[in-house]
Amino acid sequence: MTTNIENELDPNAIPIWPMRKADLPGWQTRHGDAAAAWCKSNGFSGAAGKHLAVPGENGGLAGVLLGLGEDGEQAGDYWTFGTLAKALPAGTYRIEGALTGPQAHIAALAWAQAGYRFSRYLDANEEDDPARLCLPEAADGDALAGALKGDFLARDLINTPASDMGPEELAGAAETLAGEFGANCTMIVGDDLLTANYPAIHAVGRASTRAPRLIDLRWDGAGGAEAPRLTLVGKGVCFDTGGLDLKPAAGMLKMKKDMGGAATVLGLAAMIMSAKLAVRLRVLIPAVENAVAGNAYRPGDVLRTRKGLTVEVGNTDAEGRIVLCDALAEAASETPDLIIDIATLTGAARVALGTDLPALFTGGDDLADALQQAGKDTDDPTWRLPLHGPYQALLKSKVADLNNVSEGGFGGAITAALYLQSFVTDPERWMHLDSYGWNDKDRPGRPAGGEGLAMRALFAMLSARYGGYTKVR
Repeated sequence: MTTNIENELDPNAIPIWPMRKADLPGWQTRHGDAAAAWCKSNGFSGAAGKHLAVPGENGGLAGVLLGLGEDGEQAGDYWTFGTLAKALPAGTYRIEGALTGPQAHIAALAWAQAGYRFSRYLDANEEDDPARLCLPEAADGDALAGALKGDFLARDLINTPASDMGPEELAGAAETLAGEFGANCTMIVGDDLLTANYPAIHAVGRASTRAPRLIDLRWDGAGGAEAPRLTLVGKGVCFDTGGLDLKPAAGMLKMKKDMGGAATVLGLAAMIMSAKLAVRLRVLIPAVENAVAGNAYRPGDVLRTRKGLTVEVGNTDAEGRIVLCDALAEAASETPDLIIDIATLTGAARVALGTDLPALFTGGDDLADALQQAGKDTDDPTWRLPLHGPYQALLKSKVADLNNVSEGGFGGAITAALYLQSFVTDPERWMHLDSYGWNDKDRPGRPAGGEGLAMRALFAMLSARYGGYTKVR
């Protein structure tokens, strides 16, 4: 992975002056009447996201003013550096002035992520020479490198078309990651899922010509035998046709991202292993393609699950929760300190919260509070929705222990979470995130396409819980 960040400070780098509106008059006084006149003639007032190149005496670039708006104190204000990274000509730049740790981290992160480019199918000769930023003094270079590693991995996996990112290729990505950190990666493939008692995963994936599998990555690299167990579970539906309850054409356009949960947990695992958190890490990914064929599972079928519960299929397009339930049952069997599952699960969560906010469900108030605070610290927010117990009745079935969809469709994100809760033994030590896994349009430092939403917030929370993370003020 290459980035547009320079780890060493270059004294000859072009200065960037982050500028709140209230601070602009003082800057103009220090830099003279010509600088003040230049700002006035170009209409630069320090408005958020606006920038102004300041000419030097010999026709070169003396520096760049970057507007932060009225506040400019919040870490989130520094995402605007992502816009600057794409707008400036090639060269090396440095930030002039003191930033807090969170501000410096977001500024560098935004700059680097703005340079992300999914170029697998593009002519390599089209690459531009990027503007480069010296790592800000208050930023932690190791933390930044870990965040970028996880972010770029998740983006690459989600952005890859399903033709090149099926269950086997997703497993290959997990094996590559495991090899890099000395982890162990195994998998159970095809009909062996039945022998090993993962019938729900098999049922969803059996119609595809690409065999379903359960990917199982384990890493004990830093914590030792007494370290707490942390298990991540990611939905790995590499393409979702909807099954026999077929999606319309428009509904399939982004379905290469239906393995966004799997991509996010792999990115998070990369961050955890890079930081050497004191945990025994396990990553479980049920990887399938929900296809249509003569042997596809059907509406009305009753499926057995690893936990022993039976599930009536109310809709084959609610396949994510079916594959996740087997993986969650296996995760719970080891009684880990914490289980986190991430899935591109419901449209209902997007209707409720939009595309930027993953929905958080957990029975642990302490976990919810910790993640909400970490989201504020990292400007990577989530929003908690309730595990409203009475809605469990909406999943009742007359022929099985439960249905995979609720009656009527109301509260769809909640009923999906309640379904998953049926397969964990301790909801107070379980977190479920229902994520969109995608940016529909470019935002500063967050390009359009796949994104591991909530990954940085989760890492900050886990670092605080298991050691290694200190909030910089």
